[in-house]
Amino acid sequence: MQKTQNEALVAGDVVIIGVDPHKASVTIEARDAREVLRATGEFPTTRAGHAAMVKVARQWPRRVWAVEGARGVGRALVARLVASGERVVDVPAKLSARSRVFDTGQGRKTDSHDAHAIVMVALRDKRLREVVIDEDLEVLRLLVDRRDELAAARTQALNRAHRLFAEVTPGGAPTKKSIAKYQALLAGVHPRDAAGRVRRRMLAEELTEARRLDVRVKELTAEIKAAVLARGSYLMDLPGIGPAGAGRILADVGDVTRFPSRHHFASWTGTAPIDASSGAHQRHRLSRAGNRRLNHVLHIAATVQIRHDGTLGKAYYDRKRAAGKRPLEAMRCLKRRLSDVVYRQLVKDALEAQTATMKAGPGGHSGATLQSSAAGLPPHTGTSDQPLPGPATTTLDPTPTTRQVPIPTG
Repeated sequence: MQKTQNEALVAGDVVIIGVDPHKASVTIEARDAREVLRATGEFPTTRAGHAAMVKVARQWPRRVWAVEGARGVGRALVARLVASGERVVDVPAKLSARSRVFDTGQGRKTDSHDAHAIVMVALRDKRLREVVIDEDLEVLRLLVDRRDELAAARTQALNRAHRLFAEVTPGGAPTKKSIAKYQALLAGVHPRDAAGRVRRRMLAEELTEARRLDVRVKELTAEIKAAVLARGSYLMDLPGIGPAGAGRILADVGDVTRFPSRHHFASWTGTAPIDASSGAHQRHRLSRAGNRRLNHVLHIAATVQIRHDGTLGKAYYDRKRAAGKRPLEAMRCLKRRLSDVVYRQLVKDALEAQTATMKAGPGGHSGATLQSSAAGLPPHTGTSDQPLPGPATTTLDPTPTTRQVPIPTG
């Protein structure tokens, strides 16, 4: 299944193994630092397939795995590799896609082409980050994902109940009622026909299921809150960000040092507008890229602040409306500013954790700064219309547990 070339190459050379993971199979291509092909192969995602793939890789003492989708479909594979002591770097899908187009001249893709593009990106891009498994963040991610699933199931149960209420009561039931109010409304429903009695029974089952899910959601929320506080995060101090939102931010962001600036962070959250200017016509358009789950968390935070007088977000939103912005435009500006606030809090928490770990003085370790790199809500500290970022300097030294790893060349 595998093809090996250039056996006479020096055994001490670093070999980069590009990995294109899928649900049923894994395709690899291995090249040394001189971009000479060393091996290719396709392996099933079984224990025997994984063992065979690792056996091929172990013929090179110095090796680095480059995996596309290390946070997605390749998460399980990466976890096994890191647990066995292998070095793994994450290759963004956008970089491998660009490499594939530049290499072939067209967008056609196969597993072998993808593996080739991945390994070439890893060989040429020295900014890829080594994957480090943080057990606490992995637990937090599982809790947040489970809570989201149960909350969605609860919403579906209530939607089904609302549909049944429309069939058993004249005019149906008002929307956005609590489970207790739905049950009180159900107590007054006494249908006489057989179909009506079946509908009432189904309504009772849906409300019972919704109440059970509601209890589990509250239990998971409490568990997430304890996990967020245990990490020393103060994200929940920000108005509109509760335990679920803070947990989602921490789980998806991971190490905030991977974002050189607040502008890169805003681009990742999808809150930075995209520059669509042409000639003398200057304009920006809404970005629909980025992490949509984080974008949703920021949207909820912005909505909460707008609805409550006295918050900085409400005052900022009102200023934008007074300046002639439409409601949606003002909301986007506020989300962009809240992205900066969240980034600033993540940086602050990371610096405090780093200082506590290294047992440094009040000034922190060498290279740290006491000034925040992110803009606050007051408009004089930065612009909310900042487009997608260009090159920027790093605002926080990488933590000891997650580092930027240049691929060795010899």
